[in-house]
Amino acid sequence: MKNLPGVKLGLISVSRDCFPIQLSEARRAAVKKAFGDIYECKVTVENELDMLKAVADVEAAGVNALVVFLGNFGPESSEVMLAQRFSGPTMFVAAAEDAADKLVDGRGDAYCGMLNCSYNLGLRNIKAFIPEYPVGTAEDIAKMIADFVPVARALIGLSKLKIITFGPRPQDFMACNAPIKQLFNLGVEIQENSELDLLVAFNQHANDERIPSVIADMEKELGDGNKMPGILPRLAQYELTLLDWAEANKGSREYVAFANKCWPAFQTEFGFVPCYVNSRMNSMGIPVACETDIYGALSEYIGTAVSGESVTLLDVNNSVPADMYASEIKEKYGLAHTDTFMGFHCGNTPSCRLRKGEMKYQLIMKRSLEPDSEPNITRGTLDGDIAPGDITFYRLQGTAEGGLKAYIAQGEVLPVATRSFGGIGVFAIPEMGRFYRHVLIADRYPHHGAVAFGHIGKALFDIFSYLGVEKISYNLPKGLPYPTENPFA
Repeated sequence: MKNLPGVKLGLISVSRDCFPIQLSEARRAAVKKAFGDIYECKVTVENELDMLKAVADVEAAGVNALVVFLGNFGPESSEVMLAQRFSGPTMFVAAAEDAADKLVDGRGDAYCGMLNCSYNLGLRNIKAFIPEYPVGTAEDIAKMIADFVPVARALIGLSKLKIITFGPRPQDFMACNAPIKQLFNLGVEIQENSELDLLVAFNQHANDERIPSVIADMEKELGDGNKMPGILPRLAQYELTLLDWAEANKGSREYVAFANKCWPAFQTEFGFVPCYVNSRMNSMGIPVACETDIYGALSEYIGTAVSGESVTLLDVNNSVPADMYASEIKEKYGLAHTDTFMGFHCGNTPSCRLRKGEMKYQLIMKRSLEPDSEPNITRGTLDGDIAPGDITFYRLQGTAEGGLKAYIAQGEVLPVATRSFGGIGVFAIPEMGRFYRHVLIADRYPHHGAVAFGHIGKALFDIFSYLGVEKISYNLPKGLPYPTENPFA
């Protein structure tokens, strides 16, 4: 998938000078052997000068994500300076003791050293990734490194990301607006444009010689779902417009995401709805959030970087009808009615995430724009039920007060026919009713949520923690109340 960084890992071991340096080096070699594809720095850090040499060594080797390994107690100042000097994300892990008969000359005390490491990271305000239980054997450390890879990929991507917007947001969609100061705090660049700029660029792509090849690719993707072939030339022209804009405007950044206005003037001036193109861009790894939802685009990019696969952006949209719940969900899945809801958007979900995608028109817009005629300017949605399977519903959001908050909830899409329109699915999340009331409503989240197709909550939580998100919410289990939950209800 394009638009994502590659991760090249580096491994540096540290050693307290009153402990045997050979112990740290032998344990480092064991980690290298257990994990495999990681650059092993042969400079073992005992002091600041070693630290400078080690950082220079890994950066010369092209390393962009660092594992600092406490093979023994470690030099608490020099080891955290590695993270301070290194330009990418850094993880700290520590060696477990080897065996009962090695607890004299072969004891490393890295279990203790991690405490001093953490203290010194705090003293210097250095961000670092520390696993849930950061002490282990070489095989344990290898698993921790594997968990670090998607976290590092997202953090590297964010540091080189530009979000391009075409707006302003639609009227009465204040929920999609949030202060952009936190984007800069996260290291994300932003370029805000008028939708008139987009229209000018679109018109300049009329008769582009690449349009027929894009149409052919769309036809291949849609197959017998190509119900409105006449709209494909306009959609292909728009796709090329976005791709060319990204390439010409990313500047010093390497990766891009879009947050684009898509109604109400879009249909009358461009002559289509952009949903299908948004779905294709998402499939390429270039998220396009609807309704100028900047933090929606940011959330989508993070999920794409973590999973390495396409994601989508959906409204937390409507309740599941009682008769549908009773006949198709209650007995079969044992879920409470309030555990379920329907996630929907007009047609922006990638075709690979749908049971069967079809080119359709945007029904809600047609009611007002083309009520008495065949659909024309409202064509361009990719309709279909979302394929069943595991999902993670999540969002990183800037607050009106200039802070950051986030939520994460893991669940699934049920194999239940929606009998509706757009890109839509029946979702089930444990204790969703309480989560809906005491997180989404109580914490004033917008209606858009990013959806990753798999359970990636662990990595997302680690990323949000690393970024310093002030409040990370998740769906609490039954019996554990939210602070705002009425205990007498």
